[in-house]
Amino acid sequence: MENSKVQEILEKQVLTVAKAVEDKIDEEITALDRLDNDDLEAIRERRLQQMKKMAEKRSRWIGLGHGEYSEIPAEKDFFSIVKASERVVCHFYRENWPCKVMDKHLSLLAKQHIETRFVKIHAEKSPFLAERLKIVVLPTLALIKNAKVDDYVVGFDELGGTDEFTTEDLEGRLAKAQVIFSDGESSLHASKSGAQTKRSVRQSSNADSSDSD
Repeated sequence: MENSKVQEILEKQVLTVAKAVEDKIDEEITALDRLDNDDLEAIRERRLQQMKKMAEKRSRWIGLGHGEYSEIPAEKDFFSIVKASERVVCHFYRENWPCKVMDKHLSLLAKQHIETRFVKIHAEKSPFLAERLKIVVLPTLALIKNAKVDDYVVGFDELGGTDEFTTEDLEGRLAKAQVIFSDGESSLHASKSGAQTKRSVRQSSNADSSDSD
């Protein structure tokens, strides 16, 4: 008896949800039916303009070096790079294992988020910058927006306190600081491989023995 009542309640709930969905679809169809050719053409033109602007942005970003993870060759070049791009992630590094871990994650994110410039600079060869930006712990990421350092990621403390953090962990931290777009609309690879982003760099390092030298 109780089972039949439960079944009846469930059926009513399913019907209610189905009716709501159907009503919503009917509303959208009605709204589309009201559009005339001029309205449709205006929508199409607006969409084309949006796509054109995004293509122009991507072209400009790639021209500035976005889409790849590169090294700043000299301390003096830092300033022109951060002025040229609205969003920059700069890795202050030295030749050690933690910095190599960070390198691998940043190499992936640079390809996935072309809206942001990803660079690295050798901290010990950049004493003026390191002192000015108070870089003490390595690795440190300086998160730069509109030519100003807005935030830092110092070591791995905010990434679980371990070198086995995932690319997604770092991506989430950068998105929180709004130095990358969290929706991934400007990504070269909008459909990211879950296996690639979720695995830890320590796991992948087995296939790249050169990093452990």
